[in-house]
Amino acid sequence: MGHPRKSRKKYDTPSHPWNADRIKLENKLVKKYGLKTKKEIWKAETMVKKYRRDARELLGLSSEQTKTEREQLLGHLVKQGFLGKEAKLEDVLNLTVEDVLRRRLQTLVHQKGLGNTAKQSRIMVVHGHIALDGKKIDSPSYLVKSGDEELIGFYQGSAMEKYQKEQASKQTGEE
Repeated sequence: MGHPRKSRKKYDTPSHPWNADRIKLENKLVKKYGLKTKKEIWKAETMVKKYRRDARELLGLSSEQTKTEREQLLGHLVKQGFLGKEAKLEDVLNLTVEDVLRRRLQTLVHQKGLGNTAKQSRIMVVHGHIALDGKKIDSPSYLVKSGDEELIGFYQGSAMEKYQKEQASKQTGEE
């Protein structure tokens, strides 16, 4: 039996709890992306902060090891869909929280039109109606990789899939 790895928090809380500008910005993001708690925003902020910190460190150094680390960091961010294929290391410094929130399964389900609102999309994911390449994913915070966007759809045999088909057949029957 092995030892479980040390569990750590995946987010940093704000340095000042009652900053009005930050609270307004967070409330806008919660509404726009249908988030449940502000902790989800803080997780995305921490993720961006770590990527930007790594990029700053790599920009300041120059060696063979640094070159491979730069390629690995850029490759990871392109694969995740945060950056385009022609991105440079300087582009990592321009990453925002919204870039991360746009890659969440919940957001992509809403953008694809499977859910009418961001909150409905979240509920559909949590209830198991959404699949990625036929595999059910019930975590709205799942970060979808750049090539997997087309694979998002309803889970086979889901009640929502049947409902959508019925609605589509009613609309074609009326026309």
